[in-house]
Amino acid sequence: MHLSKKCSVFKVVLSALLIVALLQLIYLSFLSKFHGKQQRYRYSELFGGISKKNAHPEKNARKERLRYSLSTGGIFDNSGQYRVYKNLIKSDFATDPKPGNDVSADAMSLATHTTLNNLHHLRALLERWQNPLSVAVFAHGHDVKLATALVYALSFFCPQVQNLVDFHLVCLSGEMASFPEQDREHFAGLEDCASVFSRLETHRDKYKNYAISGNVSYPNNLLRNVARGGAESAYILVIDIDMVPSADLHQQFLAMITRRQPANDEVFVLPAFEIRHVRKVPATKPELVQLYQVGEVRPFYEELCPRCQAPTNYSQWVNSHARGSGPLDVAYTLTWMDPWEPFYIGPRTVPLYDENFKQYGFNRISQACELHVAGYRFSVLSSAFVVHRGFKVQGEFHSRKDEENKRNRILFRSFKEGLKTKYPLSSRSC
Repeated sequence: MHLSKKCSVFKVVLSALLIVALLQLIYLSFLSKFHGKQQRYRYSELFGGISKKNAHPEKNARKERLRYSLSTGGIFDNSGQYRVYKNLIKSDFATDPKPGNDVSADAMSLATHTTLNNLHHLRALLERWQNPLSVAVFAHGHDVKLATALVYALSFFCPQVQNLVDFHLVCLSGEMASFPEQDREHFAGLEDCASVFSRLETHRDKYKNYAISGNVSYPNNLLRNVARGGAESAYILVIDIDMVPSADLHQQFLAMITRRQPANDEVFVLPAFEIRHVRKVPATKPELVQLYQVGEVRPFYEELCPRCQAPTNYSQWVNSHARGSGPLDVAYTLTWMDPWEPFYIGPRTVPLYDENFKQYGFNRISQACELHVAGYRFSVLSSAFVVHRGFKVQGEFHSRKDEENKRNRILFRSFKEGLKTKYPLSSRSC
């Protein structure tokens, strides 16, 4: 009898445990289905069609604008080697009408260029630069569709990207971008801004500098021109995507040109620096000078090509204007010297970059040289600057760097000869 009671209790406990286990399985199944539905909804909202009942009109309009941009098939560049999708994604800033006579918001914008493996730098750039930004992305092969999907995801999930960033896509002329609707499983994990940047992080080491698979040339000057052309402001700063400007540059520059009307032949130089990877990028000139004095910050390209930035006169800049106190102004004005390649804010009317220069070498210096021959003067700003993340060191470049530099040096010689014809009345040469 006693044994029978024990068996009954054991059966009851076992049954109870089985019921609990079954309920847990049902609950987990429900959660899984719910999460799956949520993921499918998020994904369909991002890349596919959604029901009218749940539609977000403004987000559907964004998708339709992307579809339209892709349906044009892009345009070929002057060489016929590249296909350009201008304004693949337009920001809300670019598409919304400006209220009243307020032109201050778009008086100056920033233009930059990148491949997919460096696009993750956009997050850090937007932490510092919270104004209009034009980004030209170069993609090749499978990355064309991937880049299309990821820039759309950025503009969909990241409010700051949505508000401020215009994207343009450049690929080889034999390639075409398409809406990434068929790759549902591949992109199903994109559900918020952090997840998109996390995906971009996985591509950060895909290429080493310009060494793109298949020996494809990176058309840096074409990309700079595309990004510049996508900026609608009166003044534009062109930098590489792994660089960051000083804090409040937009507001300070606007205040300066309101006080002081720039000349038509004037560009405003921002001294360029590079900082150790472990350091936080300084926001102000006093912060930068402090790091500069202890060797944590140094002139840009100091190890690779010290002459390329030396004409900026870093010692004069570091010690000028009480090291950054007071409003932004011109510290001193310089005449261009070979082989100076400054980063500058210029009017949108400055000459374009020569698109014959690709890969490594002479791509920016050729444009600075033309500005000089065209009669421009270079006014160095008192407290604004740009910083590259990480020291540029020998040995970290791709194997063909020297070969490319040699080829572009020859191209630069013929470029300079061409300037004599383009500017026959100029007394300047380079």
